[in-house]
Amino acid sequence: MVVGIGLLITGPLKAIDLAEDGVTVAFNRNRTPFWDPVSWVCSRFGNTESVIAVCLVAVLVLLWRTRDWRWSVVPLIAISLQASIFLPATLVVERQRPPAIPMDASPPTSSYPSGHTGASTALYVSFLLMAQSIERPWLRRLLTGMCTVIPVLVGVARLYRGAHHISDVLAGMLNGLVCALLAYHWWRHRAQREVTARA
Repeated sequence: MVVGIGLLITGPLKAIDLAEDGVTVAFNRNRTPFWDPVSWVCSRFGNTESVIAVCLVAVLVLLWRTRDWRWSVVPLIAISLQASIFLPATLVVERQRPPAIPMDASPPTSSYPSGHTGASTALYVSFLLMAQSIERPWLRRLLTGMCTVIPVLVGVARLYRGAHHISDVLAGMLNGLVCALLAYHWWRHRAQREVTARA
């Protein structure tokens, strides 16, 4: 589905590509000394290194606290699935970067879909889903809010910094969201099977 949407945007629906250029130009025109470093920080949350580091720390902490390896690897499965879809999609679609002055050195992949947004969405939505089992309401709400906001900030930062079109970011979010749901429901399915087997 991600590849299909990308091929439509770069093919029969090329008008979408052209319309999105106006948004890119608007972001480019309204950059400020205040928002430049803020966008840099937000963009870092979606970096490959940051996502992998946060994921591995979370997996180790969860494994230490719960002794449940399946529960602990849910975030790792989510970002791995996301990457396995992102890489073929970016190679097949080969969309050009938007017409903006880039603020970062772009990786050697096409603009579609946004890897930063996809990876951060997969990671933090998996955390969000897992956080719903926390008993303390204030902590559950805090983590839910943070994990909801971070992927959005990453997506907006990537637009601001001239790395992606809007549809690249939305496709990345879709990819990450579906992968997080698949990883989480894999764990739920396995847990339910074990409960049934014991019964």
